[in-house]
Amino acid sequence: MIGALGKIQSYDWGGYMIVAGLATEAVLFFFLGVIPPEKDYYWEKLYPGLGDYDSNVQALTAGPAIGGAVAVKPLNGEVVEKQLNGMLTELQLMSKSMSSLKALQEVDFSKTQDQIKSMGNFYDNMNKAIAAMAESVEDTKHYKEQMATLNKNLTALNAVYGNVLSAMTGGVKA
Repeated sequence: MIGALGKIQSYDWGGYMIVAGLATEAVLFFFLGVIPPEKDYYWEKLYPGLGDYDSNVQALTAGPAIGGAVAVKPLNGEVVEKQLNGMLTELQLMSKSMSSLKALQEVDFSKTQDQIKSMGNFYDNMNKAIAAMAESVEDTKHYKEQMATLNKNLTALNAVYGNVLSAMTGGVKA
């Protein structure tokens, strides 16, 4: 890559670097082609003799071969009983889960739509009531402002009336 960059930029060393890089790549590919890949499977453990062409391959689960016949190990009753008890417990848990699912299946959801609709109506009415309350708060503020203005006007009117009365009573004496 560095050689290609040098060649594109027209540096003198670009051609030499391309040759060195391609030679290194060729050597690596040669070794990858000659050396076989490492095995990542282990079939020989389950099937002994799998690597030998002429071997008689049988799975280890069939038991060891004795004189051409397969010897079967006797079953251990305790081990089998423990395994069966474990499976029985799992089956009982699954049965309980299935009965819970069946109970859920039998639940009647037919009136749920009506309940949701009535809840929607309730919320709509509640929103209307809240809006009406908000409007009444605005009306109360407006009423309070009008009362304050009326109070000022009455005070001014009382002052004028007081002046008129004092002028009339002052004029009668004179």
